Parts: sequence; C-alpha cells; structure tokens
Amino acid sequence: MSKVALGRSRSALQALLRPSRCHWPIVRVIRGIATATSGGDASTLPLAGIKVLDMTRVLAGPYCTQILGDLGAEVIKIEHPTRGDDTRAWGPPYAQHKTGEHTEGSGESAYYLAVNRNKKSVGLSFAHPAGVDILHRLVKECDVLVENYLPGSLAKYAMDYPTVSKINPSLVYASITGYGQTGPYRSRAGYDVMVEAEMGLMHITGARDGPPVKVGVAVTDLTTGLYTSNAVMAALLARIKTGKGQHIDAALSDCQVATLANIASSCLISGQPDSGRWGTSHPSIVPYKAFKTSDGDVLLGGGNDRLYGILCTKIGKPEWIADDRFKTNALRVKNRDILEELIESETRQKSTQEWLQILEGSGMPYSAVNDIQTTLSHEHVLARQMVTEVEHPVCGPIKLVNTPIKYSHSTPGVRTAPPTLGQHTNEVLKETLGISAADVEELRAKGVVA
Repeated sequence: MSKVALGRSRSALQALLRPSRCHWPIVRVIRGIATATSGGDASTLPLAGIKVLDMTRVLAGPYCTQILGDLGAEVIKIEHPTRGDDTRAWGPPYAQHKTGEHTEGSGESAYYLAVNRNKKSVGLSFAHPAGVDILHRLVKECDVLVENYLPGSLAKYAMDYPTVSKINPSLVYASITGYGQTGPYRSRAGYDVMVEAEMGLMHITGARDGPPVKVGVAVTDLTTGLYTSNAVMAALLARIKTGKGQHIDAALSDCQVATLANIASSCLISGQPDSGRWGTSHPSIVPYKAFKTSDGDVLLGGGNDRLYGILCTKIGKPEWIADDRFKTNALRVKNRDILEELIESETRQKSTQEWLQILEGSGMPYSAVNDIQTTLSHEHVLARQMVTEVEHPVCGPIKLVNTPIKYSHSTPGVRTAPPTLGQHTNEVLKETLGISAADVEELRAKGVVA
C-alpha cells in the first residue's frame, strides 16, 4: 500500500469501515493498513478509524469503552456538565492538580483515572433538547454507542435503540445493565456487590470456616466490561457482512453466572448446591494453597504426585513422599488437614523470600502472596510494561496500569491520559460536528455543554 493510501484522512478511513455490499475487499484494505506501518503508529491499532459514543459511567461501561480505546477506537465520553462521571468524586486518593486554572479542590480521583484513558470528554446535558440534538448528530458519526442506564431510561431522551437505529442503521448499540433488558429483575439497579451475592460468587469466596465475602475488586463489573467489548467487536465484524448494526444486551447478572464456569458445571452435573468456600485451597488437589511463612505467605501448588515429591524434597521432608497417608492425591485430599498442618509447620520456619529462593528452578508452581504496591513494582510486571507514566493535562506526570495484551504488529497502550471534565467539548463540537465557535459558546452559556 502506498504512503498516499496510508495517509488517508480519518473520514476516508471511516468510510472504508462503513458497511458495504463489497464485504471482503473492505477486510483486505483494513488488514493492509494494519500491517503496512510500524507497530508504534496508532493507525495500525485494530480499531483505528472506529468511533465510539460512550454514555457510560462508574466501572463496567467505562472499562468496556477503555478496552475499545486501547485498541485504537476514538472514544467520545459524554459526561454531566457539572459533576461528570460519578467516579470523579470517589476518593481518596486523588491525583492533585498542579497546573492550569484548577489547582484547588480534591484533584482527579484514582478510581476515575483507572478506567478512562484514551478517551475524549464532552460535558453535555441531554436533559436539554439542544443536548439531544448534539447526541443525534454524534450518532450519525459513530460506529458504536455504549450506555449503562436502566432499561427504557433513554427513551425519554430519544436515545433508545429503536430511535437511534433509524438515525444510523449501522450503529452497534450496547446496553450494560444489572439484570438485562428482559426478565423479572430488568428494572432493578444492579451494582457489582449485589450481583456477586445474588448470582453465587460471594457464597464460594472466603475462608473455609468464614462468612461469604466479596472479591477484592469489582470483578463482576470487570468481566461484564470484557464480555461487552468482545461483543461489540464481534458485532462490528458482523456489520461488515450484513451492513447492519444491532443491539447488544449485556447484564452483570448473566456475565456473573457465565463466569462461575466449572463450579456452575459441577453443580449442574452433581445436583449439589456448591462445594462451599475454600479460601486459597483447592477442593480436589492437595497441597494447593497459601501457607504461612515467618513474615508472610507463600502459595504452593503440588498439583500431581511428581510436584508433591518436589515439594517434600525442597522443604526437607523427602520421607513424606512414601508416607502411606500421602502417596496419592486421593489420599492427600482425604488427609488434607494433617498434611497441610505438617507443611505449614515447616514453612513457618523461614521467610517468604527464603522459600522463593529455595523453590526457584524446581519446576513446581509457587509464588509469594503480594500486596498491590509490591505487585506494581514487581520485576516481571515492570518488564512486561504493565505500569506506564503519562502526562496529565493538569496533574502532570501520573502512573497508570497499561493495557495487558501485546500484538506483533500493533502497539496498544495509553495514548492519552484520562481527560478532565469537558476537556474535549470544543474539539468534538467544532471538528467532528462542525459547530461554530459562536454557537458552542451560546450552548455553553445555556448550560447545555461545559
């Protein structure tokens, strides 16, 4: 492909990505763009040229759209013109403002910064008819819309799927809710922790003899974001073949049930409620858990007889290999309490770091149980470039977790810092929609935009 072709304007590239009756040549053109330029060029990213209208807030929706942004999509985040995304107020901690006019106040919340990189922020009130008009104009320009309002809530603003699909029939419209667009709970608000409780995850999480607990991160929100981003990309591929967009119905409740995975399968087959809470242990493999050391914890995985033998040798107890109580995994499971107590009596005699050195190169799975700060400074995490530093427009240099997936020809990553509220309002209204500077200022004076 020539340099001229590679230098096409965004509008021309967008036209290539629009549905056409000539489906397969479009795929070939996109692939040519992806492979003809260097990995560091944003145009090589898988979703380069795709525009996303992001009408989400908090976690599941912003996590979904952040993934799309990491992969090259232009994400236009719509926020309330005065308070913005709810998570802007969720702190501490906050990254302090250091430059510009806004050096007072709390700053930018760490929660918001975690899931809003690679986006443009537009402060917009769609309670005002002029705000709805702007949204409709953006719908014409975008390939994807993601929202996370209660089912039916956006209909009064003429932003529901039946309405906007008439404006742009090729639009992929994803709705993220607690319980979905159908079913008896469709009108219930769904937060991660409630869904963890109601859909089984909390019941199988926690210490063996302790109460049910939530997972340390809002994992149901995160998995829903992942499922939805995957569904959006699949719908974009389908659009190439059909020329049509479609409505994606993503529910936290459904995604939580799906990610019960093998535990759900076991219950469906056995008819039993579940296997209960196991802490760091495994219900059918022993030894396979975290053991106390003199200064922390080390997780040991003796997943078969060979690995169990390595563990016994490394902790200085080779005689346990031939012990009639522990010769097979079935026997070790039967005598779990005895064996685990024996192992922990040994692990407590040395520090975690000493055990890591002893087990290095043994071929047995093992690890320290690290806190988050230790994880973020871990040599492997840093070698994999999972922590990156970017220049924030008002906070200066800030560190963020990087996107996790590596490509051979593309380099996804943090191209732009999470935006301040309304940072890109002028840019989007003027450059994307062609609204004059005078009209933008009039909209601002009326409180439609910020």
